Amino acid sequence: MPLEGTRGFLVATRNDLGGDWNDVIYLSNVMESRHGFLTANNQTPYVVASLNTKDGPLVVEVPGATDKAKFFGSLVDIWDYPFADVGPAGADAGKGGKFLLLPPGYDGEVPEGFLVFRPYSHAVYMALRPVAQPGAGLADQVAYAKTLKVYPLSQADNPPPTNFIDAYPKKWDTLPKYDLSFFEDLADTINEEPVLERDLAMMGMLKSIGIEKGKPFDPDERTQEFLELAIKVAYDYMQDLLVREAFSNYIPGSHWSTFNLSVEQAKAGWPFVTEDRMLIDERANLYHYATFMPRVLGEGSFYLTNIYDSEGRLFDGESTYKMNVPADTPAGDFWSAIAYSFATHGFIVGSERVGISSVDMDTLEVNEDGSVDLYFAPNAPEGRESNWIPTRESFWIVLRLYGPEEPLFDKSWKLPDIEKIK
Repeated sequence: MPLEGTRGFLVATRNDLGGDWNDVIYLSNVMESRHGFLTANNQTPYVVASLNTKDGPLVVEVPGATDKAKFFGSLVDIWDYPFADVGPAGADAGKGGKFLLLPPGYDGEVPEGFLVFRPYSHAVYMALRPVAQPGAGLADQVAYAKTLKVYPLSQADNPPPTNFIDAYPKKWDTLPKYDLSFFEDLADTINEEPVLERDLAMMGMLKSIGIEKGKPFDPDERTQEFLELAIKVAYDYMQDLLVREAFSNYIPGSHWSTFNLSVEQAKAGWPFVTEDRMLIDERANLYHYATFMPRVLGEGSFYLTNIYDSEGRLFDGESTYKMNVPADTPAGDFWSAIAYSFATHGFIVGSERVGISSVDMDTLEVNEDGSVDLYFAPNAPEGRESNWIPTRESFWIVLRLYGPEEPLFDKSWKLPDIEKIK
């Protein structure tokens, strides 16, 4: 499942944008509902790249934070394992730096002056968010994003220009596909990447469905039918896991939760295995709805999730719900509330607005106590259009806190449950 999540970025880059490995995809504006991206934020114009070290070491030159913008984000391997964070909470500490990505098994000379990483795979996926500094805006974020550089180490003395592609005007659909292409992506990746010891048992099983390293994947018609059925059953299973096990309560006395992984696992950087076993259901569950978990959770950002109203009922697309965001919400940079499709875990396609954040505060109706009431509904409540997030299908909610502050962690801050009002 995590592999399908990462491979989707390359596939969408090729199919929707005409790009390929080592092209840097940026957005000249924030994402809208036509952009297919697992639980993305719509408040920062992303920078995403599918990188590959097959031809040798690669350099990602990250600019330092300026008075206009700073980066938050991560680099992950094909298994969505985060090996480096970027920005103030990352390996560069917000000062910028040259991230050197070495191929698996690389035994060549490693020059000085680089932040050196040895990911498990040739393919590396990067997603960064240029966050505006006080007083700056979208144009500053986009300009800052385009100061990023990607080039081969062999050309470090005279780097070629980085190829940037603007994904904003197009439908860029990176979401996992639950059909035969799921297995085609898997087969392609296996033929491109080294097999790790932890993969050997799975490699033995994959042979039974025609996926074998060094051989083309060409299932007969009967096998295709079984695989199409199998991936849909797997999807149903993961949807069930999402409801039962994906999240654990975080705000006492409410349904507000966060990711259901232990503190030890999060601190370890979302590992693939523990001392006792491989994390199969846990990783399938997480990467069914998310990508690019930060290596260090809770420093640059923190996510609160909710799939239930105050009565413990799943959110539906026909009712009207009210969410109160207190004035003292502990987000030093900003907060963002977004409704995601329960079916795809991406934006609700066709929505006029997918989320609202404190960046929009001057356009919102604000209560006398400084709090803000947000409304999730198929139609805007009268007089509350500015505070409305359209739904029209089953959904769930993520409240992001960028620059999270101590009241969030010591749990002295209270966040009310979401109420169904109609």
